[in-house]
Amino acid sequence: MIGSILTWAVQRRLASIDHFRQHPHEVQQRVFRELLRTAGATEWGRRYGFLDAPGPREFAQRVPVSSYEQLYPALERVLRGEADVLWPGRVLWFAKSSGTTNARSKFIPVTPESLHESHYRAGRDMTATATLLYPESRVLAGKTLSLGGTHAPNPFRPDEKDSRVGDVSAVIMQNLPGWAEYIRTPPLELALLDEWEEKIERIARHVQGVNVSVLAGVPTWMIVLLRRVTELAGAANITEVWPNLRLFLHGAVAFGPYRELFRQMIPGEQMGYLEIYNASEGYFAFQDQPASEDLLLLLDHGIYYEFIPADQFDAENPQTLMLEEVELGRSYALVISTNAGLWRYKIGDTVRFTSLAPYRIRITGRTKHFLNAFGEEVVIENTDAAIAAACRATHTTVQDYTAAPIYFDATEASRGGHQWLIEFTHPPQDPQHFTQVLDETLRQLNSDYDAKRHRDLALLPPVLTVAPAGTFGRWLARKGKLGGQHKVPRLSNSRELLEDILQGIA
Repeated sequence: MIGSILTWAVQRRLASIDHFRQHPHEVQQRVFRELLRTAGATEWGRRYGFLDAPGPREFAQRVPVSSYEQLYPALERVLRGEADVLWPGRVLWFAKSSGTTNARSKFIPVTPESLHESHYRAGRDMTATATLLYPESRVLAGKTLSLGGTHAPNPFRPDEKDSRVGDVSAVIMQNLPGWAEYIRTPPLELALLDEWEEKIERIARHVQGVNVSVLAGVPTWMIVLLRRVTELAGAANITEVWPNLRLFLHGAVAFGPYRELFRQMIPGEQMGYLEIYNASEGYFAFQDQPASEDLLLLLDHGIYYEFIPADQFDAENPQTLMLEEVELGRSYALVISTNAGLWRYKIGDTVRFTSLAPYRIRITGRTKHFLNAFGEEVVIENTDAAIAAACRATHTTVQDYTAAPIYFDATEASRGGHQWLIEFTHPPQDPQHFTQVLDETLRQLNSDYDAKRHRDLALLPPVLTVAPAGTFGRWLARKGKLGGQHKVPRLSNSRELLEDILQGIA
């Protein structure tokens, strides 16, 4: 009965979803005006004349596009407790994230408005959509098993116990409304443990007898938990433990390389998979069509979007486009202004529009995470698809991977290449065939890569290095990034990351 009541309640959001699908530009303009009006009396609002009610183009001329490093002087003041700098009031919660290969942590403000109007509203929308897409699964009749990180006192305000920093999933869990806390498992005292190995073990033991119907989290860490649950139960697969398991809401990394592995762990046709696109900065999109991997851009969730075309990625003052100016098939860097006080903030993700009515996207990678040492312009969207194709061809699955350039040496005949460090669940019987399919798929997907590979003129075939089991997990542990939403960067234009991981193997 409670599940039916909750289903009815969340499905009331379906009308709002349909509204921003049908009236995207009007909804975004309303969000834009509300953001500027609310922040008008802040330091940034006064500096850039928010109360003058500038239009989007004038706003873009007045306010600079900022990376985290450029915005950090203002963010640090917010971290230290100053009020009314970027957003009204003092901010107590901050999402801590690395986001790049840079070792320095990022601290993203999480205001009550961003929690409720972005993360929680989008969570309700995702739940409503799931109940509509999978009515027979009774999504809210069982528990949602969610994995997250942890939080700790704000190091900038050690004497203020109410100010905390942590993984965005931990911030969300700690502040969940009662109805959402009711449907999730495990309890907070387990979900927020900071020792990851202990967390996995204790959660696996706790959830043995729980009626889990939905999984939510990062595929990499969910695999670890499911294996331990299955092992403790002495079961052949996880459906013997949770017969009502019907849906996995996944995010943070592309699901393609993990799809076959989850099919093996959760056999049968009853299981559904939906991708979500959320980050420390907000909840941006989710998959609203099971037959398509496109993600519906969320337009009524306290975030105003702008888009930097690819030829402006490295510009000092990049020109941005409004939503109504984007084109299909082109990659754009996301720029957001939010109800957490992030103004024209460049988050580093790149997306490609697959539909303009409604607006749907695919994540293509990071502005800093790509392979372009030789003009090949390989993005994560390409490599995830190539990995998935190679896995299908060789009947294997990949746990994690990263790739980096092999640079020219001093010899006249020297040519470049890519080295792939891949951790398999079980290595392919024919690694050469895996590498061949990987290479061929990349050539089909990316004309720049194909041109460089033509007759091996500029790029040699990929070099595959098989990583021992646990390699990437040990590297993350060594960096203090084990668990939560931390992940290994897939691509890098230098060998620094790859060599650091390889050093841990030696």
